Amino acid sequence: MFTSLRPLLILILLIDIFSSCKKVDTNSKPADVPPPVAVVSPDVVKDSVLINTKDLYLWYNQIPATFDPKTFADPAKIMEAIRPFSIEPGFTGPVDRWSFGMKKEEWNNLTSGMSSADAATNAAGDFGISVFFKQEGDLRVRLVERLSPGGMAGIQRSWRIVKINGNSDITTVNASFIVTNVYNSTSTSFTFLKPDGTSVDLTLTAAHYKTQPVYLDSVYRINNKNIGYLVYNSFIGDTGKIYSEFERVFSKFADNNVTDLVVDLRYNGGGYVTVQQKLANYLAPQSADGSVMMKEVYNDKHSQYNQTTLFHKIGSLNLNKIYFIVTKNTASASELLINNLKPIMDVKLVGPSTTHGKPVGFFPVPVGDWYVFPVSFRSFNNAGVGNYFSGMAVSNSVADGLDQDWGNISESSLASALKHITTGGFIREGSFTENPIITNGNSALSQNSFTGMIRNR
Repeated sequence: MFTSLRPLLILILLIDIFSSCKKVDTNSKPADVPPPVAVVSPDVVKDSVLINTKDLYLWYNQIPATFDPKTFADPAKIMEAIRPFSIEPGFTGPVDRWSFGMKKEEWNNLTSGMSSADAATNAAGDFGISVFFKQEGDLRVRLVERLSPGGMAGIQRSWRIVKINGNSDITTVNASFIVTNVYNSTSTSFTFLKPDGTSVDLTLTAAHYKTQPVYLDSVYRINNKNIGYLVYNSFIGDTGKIYSEFERVFSKFADNNVTDLVVDLRYNGGGYVTVQQKLANYLAPQSADGSVMMKEVYNDKHSQYNQTTLFHKIGSLNLNKIYFIVTKNTASASELLINNLKPIMDVKLVGPSTTHGKPVGFFPVPVGDWYVFPVSFRSFNNAGVGNYFSGMAVSNSVADGLDQDWGNISESSLASALKHITTGGFIREGSFTENPIITNGNSALSQNSFTGMIRNR
């Protein structure tokens, strides 16, 4: 327990003692009436948020003494307000884009693998689909959760959305309308154009569902090579289920004598550090066993929590080279995985852009009915490399193939990785450039996506 929390704990214990000593008149109310619930003042919660942040934040000494948490609406807004104080040597502006606050109920849903929408706007859940622009006016389904309303309706990645609630203005300037009706609505009607040229009208009703982080695992036989392909979308959720999936997938790869592997993290915003470590141990070559995987470093108040993690090889897959498909949405624990593997094997990145750029993490700090997540640690690989706040550059810049479903070997990014594995050369190497309008539009569409590197403390 951090020392700054001891006064608060003592106060809670005293309140509990005094409450226990108070005489209760059992005849004054029915036996089934629950005891009153203590109400914590919003200002006390806000002050506690700042106390914890000034204790744990990597850049705590840059928060001004005049910072008043009571001027902000809630803990989430306080977390956003501290971000500008994250000045890092070598970077011109603040580097923290991630410190956040979330109601405990929402966080518990998210970490258990349940869909979790903003309770203020959509307590009913969501449709389980995410969308991106392929080009101006061409909005595509980029992913679908298998057990969600969208997945159960048969919607697939690559389907084009031509109307939303009868509105055909599907453009980047209308991004707020799209966000509202795709992510924050309880019921929306869509007109989809399918790859075969037919259209279908569907009305989706929001619901909660179990997320499935492993979207696809396939094996391809090309030019006498057995190539594995794993689409993995989140390091957060039901860890027992995730670990079972890892065991199943890598047993499948071993049974099929996979010699090369492509891991698709293009929309994976991160999650638990421990889940990253598990996957890294499956991917690492046997020669890495026992060597340093990563180092975590906290601020100078909590250096006793600095730790070093070693590789402990799992499974028989023994790769010397690995390919990752990435985008600007590849973040945090996904980047941590890539960074940790770079010193021990040949790592190739394929995709339209650099990765997100988040070499730091946090853990949930309970305050009232909230958790707050001030950035609290940074990570380095065994070569001492970290601080990639500008993201990781790709080996081959190629489009995110939004016009193809997962696993289609003609999809741009997968096709490029497969070509390099089988011929030694990428497709359209270095020729792809993202359209800034589309990049900005897709950034607006992905604001609700989780981005995090989480430790449980």
